Amino acid sequence: MSLTGLTKSFGPVRAVRGIDLEVEQGEIVAFLGPNGAGKTTAIDMVLGLSQPTGGTVDVLGYRPRQAIARGLVSAVMQTGGLLKDLTVRETVRYTASLFADTRPVDEVLAHAGITGLADRRVGKCSGGEQQRLRFAMALLPDPALLLLDEPTTGMDVEGRRTFWSAIRADAEKGRTVLFATHYLEEADQYADRIVLMRKGRIVADGTGSEIKALAAGRTVRATLDRPDHHALAGLPGVESLEVRGDTVLLHASDTDAIARYLLTQTDARDLEITARGIEEAFLSLTGDDAGDPDDTHDALEGGDR
Repeated sequence: MSLTGLTKSFGPVRAVRGIDLEVEQGEIVAFLGPNGAGKTTAIDMVLGLSQPTGGTVDVLGYRPRQAIARGLVSAVMQTGGLLKDLTVRETVRYTASLFADTRPVDEVLAHAGITGLADRRVGKCSGGEQQRLRFAMALLPDPALLLLDEPTTGMDVEGRRTFWSAIRADAEKGRTVLFATHYLEEADQYADRIVLMRKGRIVADGTGSEIKALAAGRTVRATLDRPDHHALAGLPGVESLEVRGDTVLLHASDTDAIARYLLTQTDARDLEITARGIEEAFLSLTGDDAGDPDDTHDALEGGDR
């Protein structure tokens, strides 16, 4: 899948402001951003639901609607599209009848982990179970590209584990998966790449580790009997200091130097150094106080991507 110079405007509102994105076969890519970042608009253009104002969308060598007509693309949306009075099996069987060639109904039910729900009416299924039903329906044409919008909303822990196990197995066979989610830890754990959007632009594109590294700095946690606030705050590279009883947390650009000082010049013990998490990176890169979107994206563009 390739997006080149993609833009979309709604009157004076520029929802997508010239994005370039290449997704390789077999990749699992998380597409993240705050509300209004433009990610849903971009996905709509990949699905052919909306036409670009500028730029191009190439889906497996076809225009979006051509790819969808050939059964190469499926989508799992967060809401809608289910008849409550049908059973799970009837729903999948009816959907299969709309395609010229599909995978067996029992096969997709098993792959989505809902064989045991086959005879239950859709209206009696939980929100998470209905999401897994949508997943089964999307698998019927055996798509090469699968687009997921908040795919695990409403699922319990076991349901999420089963879902992502199936997604990983599909990717290993060459299926490409692009998903949008608000579960940041889920994106960090399961995506090969994370693409962050802000104000209609891509501000970062890389692995979870690369994204977290862009939110510079790490935190040193240690226990001290009588922490000297003034001395600790004045150490080179310390950006912030927090004291909780006998525990101190120092966020710094050079945590190794801070750790050496604590271990050699103080009575510090139980010392830990941790990197910022994906949530902190997300807020740092997409928040209102973030810098110009192009500046952050260029930091990763100098690498392999």
